Amino acid sequence: MADMIRATGLVKKYKEVVALAGLDLAVPEGKVLAVLGPNGAGKTTAVRILATLLTADEGTAEVAGIDVAKNPNGVRARIGLSGQYAAVDEYLTGFENLQMVGRLYGIPKAAASKRARELLERFDLDDAGDRPAKTYSGGMRRRLDLAGALVAAPPVLILDEPTTGLDVRSRQQMWTVIRDLVASGSTLLLTTQYLEEADVLADDIVVIDHGRAIARGTADELKAQTGGERIELVLTDRAQRDVAAALLAAVAIGEVQLADNGRALTAAVDGGVPQLRSVLAELESRHIDVLDVGLRRPTLDDVFLSLTGRAAEAAVEPANQAEEVPA
Repeated sequence: MADMIRATGLVKKYKEVVALAGLDLAVPEGKVLAVLGPNGAGKTTAVRILATLLTADEGTAEVAGIDVAKNPNGVRARIGLSGQYAAVDEYLTGFENLQMVGRLYGIPKAAASKRARELLERFDLDDAGDRPAKTYSGGMRRRLDLAGALVAAPPVLILDEPTTGLDVRSRQQMWTVIRDLVASGSTLLLTTQYLEEADVLADDIVVIDHGRAIARGTADELKAQTGGERIELVLTDRAQRDVAAALLAAVAIGEVQLADNGRALTAAVDGGVPQLRSVLAELESRHIDVLDVGLRRPTLDDVFLSLTGRAAEAAVEPANQAEEVPA
């Protein structure tokens, strides 16, 4: 299966800030690659290079077999781009926004109008299509922006954090739209900070930090790298935490994680239910009261914490990171 997106050794620097430090990416035709990472990891910089909005200092990139540096116009004709900020004209109606995009692509007016109406219906915006976009909710604007990326029916879509700032309902609506696009044969590069989003949508995942890929694979493969199940305990008395932590450490893979509240403990294990029973028996023999207990598989949050040393939602953008500036 041919790669519709391929980047090799991408480097981008902004004075003393290294946004990309030799990033490699590959997205096969008809697949979804999710790029995970905190703000400042280099996600948006990579997107801008692939979308021909920035030039890499080093490395090469191709989209649909076309070199982004040598033939940027050819790349632009084959991609749809939806950035972190909905690129809609607030004073035009939803229909006029989409019709304008079609005309900018060189589509005849009648065909552009027909395509605009089709997309308004597809994205559940037909009832609002003749209203100014400034009256739209955040979720409606994001759907309109994504519809704009599809006007020319491009074979490759690049979505840069398409659900950032949306409420849960609007985010799930966007997930449905994205699934439909992939089912119709689109190739998709998706950047996100929402680990659940990558888990739900992606065929493969690349985790990047400080401008470099630090892990890649399917969601299940990445979770397997982090270890097997997790034993989670919530103690009744935080004064018993150290004893409970020592018991867990005897069976844990890696360090026992302690929550800030002083009562919750998490340990990666490989023994499953029998090991959980053994731990509970030890806790009972030491008269350690447990308020709650569970055995679960690792999540992508666990993967992220293991790889980067911090939770995704706790990551902070460096003040001088250039990729925070809107395109």
